[in-house]
Amino acid sequence: MSLLRAEQIYKTYGDKELFNHISFVIEDHDRIGLIGVNGTGKSTLLKILANEDSAERGKLFHSNDMHIEYLPQAPELDEDLTVLDQIYYGDSAIMRTMRSYEKTLRELEQNPENRKLQEKLLQAQQQMDENEAWAANTSAKQVLTRLGITGFSKKVKELSGGQKKRTAIAKALIQPADLLILDEPTNHLDNESIEWLESYLSSYHGALMVVTHDRYFLNRVTNRIYELDQGHLYTYEGNYELFLEKKAEREAIEEQNETKRKNILRSELEWLRRGPKARGTKQKARVQRVENLKEQKGPAKKHDVDFAIGSARLGKKVLEAENLSKSCDGKNLFSSFSYLVTPRERLGIIGPNGSGKTTLLNILAGKTEADKGHIEIGSTVRIGYYSQEHEDLNENKRVIEYIRDIAEVVQTVNGQEITAEQMLERFLFARPMQWNYIHRLSGGERRRLYLLGVLMKEPNVLFLDEPTNDLDTQTLSVLENYLEHFPGVVITVSHDRYFLDRVVESLLVFTSNDKVERFQGNYSQYLETIKQKQPPKAKTENQTTKQKPQRSRKKLSYKEQQEWNGLEDRIAELEEKKAETETQIAQAGSDFEKVQELMEEQNLVEEQLDEAMERWTELSLLIEEIHAEN
Repeated sequence: MSLLRAEQIYKTYGDKELFNHISFVIEDHDRIGLIGVNGTGKSTLLKILANEDSAERGKLFHSNDMHIEYLPQAPELDEDLTVLDQIYYGDSAIMRTMRSYEKTLRELEQNPENRKLQEKLLQAQQQMDENEAWAANTSAKQVLTRLGITGFSKKVKELSGGQKKRTAIAKALIQPADLLILDEPTNHLDNESIEWLESYLSSYHGALMVVTHDRYFLNRVTNRIYELDQGHLYTYEGNYELFLEKKAEREAIEEQNETKRKNILRSELEWLRRGPKARGTKQKARVQRVENLKEQKGPAKKHDVDFAIGSARLGKKVLEAENLSKSCDGKNLFSSFSYLVTPRERLGIIGPNGSGKTTLLNILAGKTEADKGHIEIGSTVRIGYYSQEHEDLNENKRVIEYIRDIAEVVQTVNGQEITAEQMLERFLFARPMQWNYIHRLSGGERRRLYLLGVLMKEPNVLFLDEPTNDLDTQTLSVLENYLEHFPGVVITVSHDRYFLDRVVESLLVFTSNDKVERFQGNYSQYLETIKQKQPPKAKTENQTTKQKPQRSRKKLSYKEQQEWNGLEDRIAELEEKKAETETQIAQAGSDFEKVQELMEEQNLVEEQLDEAMERWTELSLLIEEIHAEN
């Protein structure tokens, strides 16, 4: 069934045509990946669909009661609300009910003897029953927990930047929506969270449209690809892998048609030059035909990056770290870390958010000092550093001026000279665009320009800190092809699994015990090794039951009914115990033995709470099926 229809959408940005009368349809249960070079208007199109922006021409058609949930790249949250109040927003009955229940529960926790609050909680619980909100409540807390948010009663202003982004993702995921729109949801998520998000979206009930640079994510989540290219929209059935095949076929056909057009134009021009004596009307028609052929635009010329800058010689000694230790805000990030970087090494740094990956990269690059230990850098080393922070570019300069100020001409490893204009073309800046002022570029285009500026300095050791966060899939492909031919050393922090698989040959892995371990192989090989080390899970009674054929049931068994009656109290008890443990950890201060003991207790409580919530969901779904059958 069609959820939304867009007809002849047209929009410009300055003199740039973003959408040239594009039309498309979003069907129920579509999983659409929207891709395109940065600056083509991906985020703008999402905003138009979410009614956050408007087109200059064209219309959107959908039912009046259709609900669209939109997660922007930089979500805005109410700083004074708690995490739960923030995600239970909206005017739907189920959201109002959950807000009321959670508010009353918090008030009663602060004043447990208050009879009025006790009665109010009973009424709130009754409303939860009437609106069948328990499953949604449990699901919301599961989503938050899986995304690493456990302090449900914390104010948003107390959260870190990463926690705020995760809260915004949870807020978008739990809202009942016909169409879920996500703009770069994987940015700043660690690999474990991304894999969970993939699994969650695979069973999402509504339609989905997502912009992301994570190509594994696109491959596993989507069933259609929309590509924005020079104002046009191309649609492909299938995931990202199929898109690559079909795009190659489309480009091959376009090249054949262009060759045919040029051949016809050549023969027609030759005919006109000979000046044959033909009837006037026929001659005019052929002249007009030639003019039409001249006006037709062929496909954009592709520039393969089959070379690498970096002719500066790199000696045998690159970089050596000895007994490095670093702590931050009382937390030990790593200690006694030693490592010898060798010529042409391809090294990835991975680990959970906040573990110290960027700090280690900065220390290795000489941008930050370690608490202990020292770094020795070879005399021939020339470092290029692509920072995660947004580099300030002079917005009053033109694109070509910015690159020429770094280098007019660079040399490849083979001695070939390449001009600044040619390098810009290879990094997807067409000749007319090179004369644009930097202030007219999109955020992603500026990051691409900054990346090229780093490479134009002809480094022989490249440090890349989360290069995939703001770069589109096409630019990432250009960068990966460039690094394939790069003769120097590459050291990168990244959570992009596809990028790591293509670029690195070994890993530095931050573990939970403040150690940094080396792994020989790429990210997929590392994951496979971890899975092999994990003991096989024993089948539980519930798992065994799931494998048996399901029979129609009229009611819960006696054992299930007893379990169901006590689950709500069990969950509330575990949540209270978890909150008490968190308070005790905060009060323990520098008593590390006590903190360790409490952390182990907290982990056990969280495991039990997850199990209880999952069981609640199973039984609530079973009850719904029984009611539907009866």
